[in-house]
Amino acid sequence: MRAQDWICQMRVFPASMPLEGRTVIVTGHGPMAEAKARLFVTSPARLKWFTGHGADPVPADIAQYATVMDREPIRSDLHGAMLLFIAGGEPEAIAELAATARELGVLVNIVDSPAASDFQTPAIVDRDGIVISIASGGAAPVLSVDIRAAIETLIPARIGVLADLARELRGTVKSVIKRFDDRRAFWEMALRGKARDLALSGDRAGARREMMRALNGSAEPATGIVHLVGAGPGDPDLLTLKAARLLREADVIVHDRLVSAGVLDLARRDAIRIDVGKTKGHHPVPQQSIEETLIEHAAKGLRVVRLKGGDPFIFGRGGEELEAVRAAGIEVQVTPGITAAMACAASAGIPLTHRDHAQSVTFASGVVKQDGPDADYRALAASNSTAVFYMGVGAAPGIQSKMLAHGRAPQTPIALIENGSSDGERRFTGTLGDLAGLVVREAISGPTIIIIGETAAFSARLPQRQEQFA
Repeated sequence: MRAQDWICQMRVFPASMPLEGRTVIVTGHGPMAEAKARLFVTSPARLKWFTGHGADPVPADIAQYATVMDREPIRSDLHGAMLLFIAGGEPEAIAELAATARELGVLVNIVDSPAASDFQTPAIVDRDGIVISIASGGAAPVLSVDIRAAIETLIPARIGVLADLARELRGTVKSVIKRFDDRRAFWEMALRGKARDLALSGDRAGARREMMRALNGSAEPATGIVHLVGAGPGDPDLLTLKAARLLREADVIVHDRLVSAGVLDLARRDAIRIDVGKTKGHHPVPQQSIEETLIEHAAKGLRVVRLKGGDPFIFGRGGEELEAVRAAGIEVQVTPGITAAMACAASAGIPLTHRDHAQSVTFASGVVKQDGPDADYRALAASNSTAVFYMGVGAAPGIQSKMLAHGRAPQTPIALIENGSSDGERRFTGTLGDLAGLVVREAISGPTIIIIGETAAFSARLPQRQEQFA
């Protein structure tokens, strides 16, 4: 292949067309027509849908926005329209309607016929004031949809709020700040600083006030923030969209040992990464030092992400860190994660509650604070409940004896999921009377969730993860 064959060519131009005060027409019925009409239901355009005779009723969520007519359009219906989507019909009728529309200056899209259309419909990411289009010129719409799905995970849901505020204040900013370079510096600060954080958290009024303070020269100096973020059980695909965004934006990431490399790979390359991981009996970074690290970096005006395996508030000491950071006068926000119990149970096909077997579920730690209170084993041993133990491998003999002593039957099903949701996941099933022996025989040593109760038997019905046998 010649070198010039690799040169990229822009085959389509994704122009942005204002919709305020414009008319969009859809003709035809069925799924294709409905999909085109649905594109415009939240837009400011006037939507007219000519469904033809004898069509099924229009979905209610579209009918409340559109003018729906159960007939074919005539020439006068097309006057003043900007776009026409033709979804189905006889070839002769389609050609005649398209020709009439073009005579009147209307752009025509004939669904599923890119070569016969004046434009193609891109895959769209709609964030109100921000609209992103992905176009393949009609050649590969499936690829466009897949790319849209990937972009959806990167763009915050409320990013359009920032665009709306910028549009609202644009004239004021231009009248106050005369030089172009100064205006650009203002917008960089306004759209990337505290106003942005407020807007993305849902506080539109607060974001506007912060922008106005910045415009008046009275904005507060940049302040840092600490985000306590749940990294989930290890599989990057189980990370929440918000957690992934915060990772991309973080200046400093303080992470645990159980946070997987795949999750950390989502962070900025230039972010400072601080490993404060602990193992059983080995705490190289004491909890107080972790809290001091969070406060120190946030005090410099940096965005700090405290990345914790699972969920910060389930056996993650997130509550202690929250209190410490708040006491230092630094803003702290919490982003939940999928906790290990839920991820492991899902991977093993174990319902933690079940109408026939378990009317409650209790999460407990196999390791308790020295000289602190133990878990309530009377409640954990209830016959119609599921008990889930974190950090229970080393404590397995004690868990077994206490559960039996409080009335749980020796034949009660158990399931142990080691390294849950990762490629190295292993599952073991048995009975409560053999819990300690099972741990020894199978040499279980990695992070493990122990599930005790009738629902644990469901795990025996599901094959092991296929990755182990690839």
